[in-house]
Amino acid sequence: MLIVLSPTKIQNFEVQHCTSTYSLPLFMNEAEQLVSLLRALNPTEISKLLAINTKLTSLNYDRFFNFQVPFTPQNAKQAILAFDGEVFRGLEASNFTPTDFEFAQKHLLIYSGLYGALRPLDLIQPYRLEISTALQNQYGKDMYAFWQDKITRFTLSQLEATAPQILINLASSEYFKAFKIKDKNIKILEIEFYEYKNDSLKQIVIYTKKARGMMARYLIKNKISYIEDIKGFADAGYWFDPALSTQNKYIFVR
Repeated sequence: MLIVLSPTKIQNFEVQHCTSTYSLPLFMNEAEQLVSLLRALNPTEISKLLAINTKLTSLNYDRFFNFQVPFTPQNAKQAILAFDGEVFRGLEASNFTPTDFEFAQKHLLIYSGLYGALRPLDLIQPYRLEISTALQNQYGKDMYAFWQDKITRFTLSQLEATAPQILINLASSEYFKAFKIKDKNIKILEIEFYEYKNDSLKQIVIYTKKARGMMARYLIKNKISYIEDIKGFADAGYWFDPALSTQNKYIFVR
């Protein structure tokens, strides 16, 4: 079983004494290539490319120029602890046990516009680069062209190393598009979360993001290896709805 998550724009690089274990991103050469492309842009071009304001432009312009290799615990932080948006607030990796981190390292991937595909304990430095960013590169006009083949191959290699070979998609549609499905026999389970309000079901983005993190936490903390056990998720008032669910899509409501 392999879980896929999206990254977050919000990142926290304060020191956290959660684990001293770390790994290095497997696509460091590619990340350096992208940073080189970004360093060639002026602040106005950065602002337009990333669709950000003046303050964020200054921050990220500096980030690209401060990008420094090799990555060490002194200049970088584990991805699962550095990302700090709603998904990762739901994940709450700061209170993982060593066994939880070990399981997550084998069963969780975080897609990234700069790093391609990250394992939880891979060190990263601060950045902002969405997978949909239209940065011209040697493979095409955007990050999908740059990453799709690499992310797909790596995801499949990670999936082959797990049992059962089921891909749990908890990523946004924007990021999951980076995985190009070629083999129709690959088992992919989509999971969606709905709020029951005023006699109707609605997806509310901020709640959905946090629920994705909570689901990933449930899978990791309970070391889930059987697809049926996913239905036992009941955090924050959610419950599995068999009437709305299908074999390839599980629906949880509250």
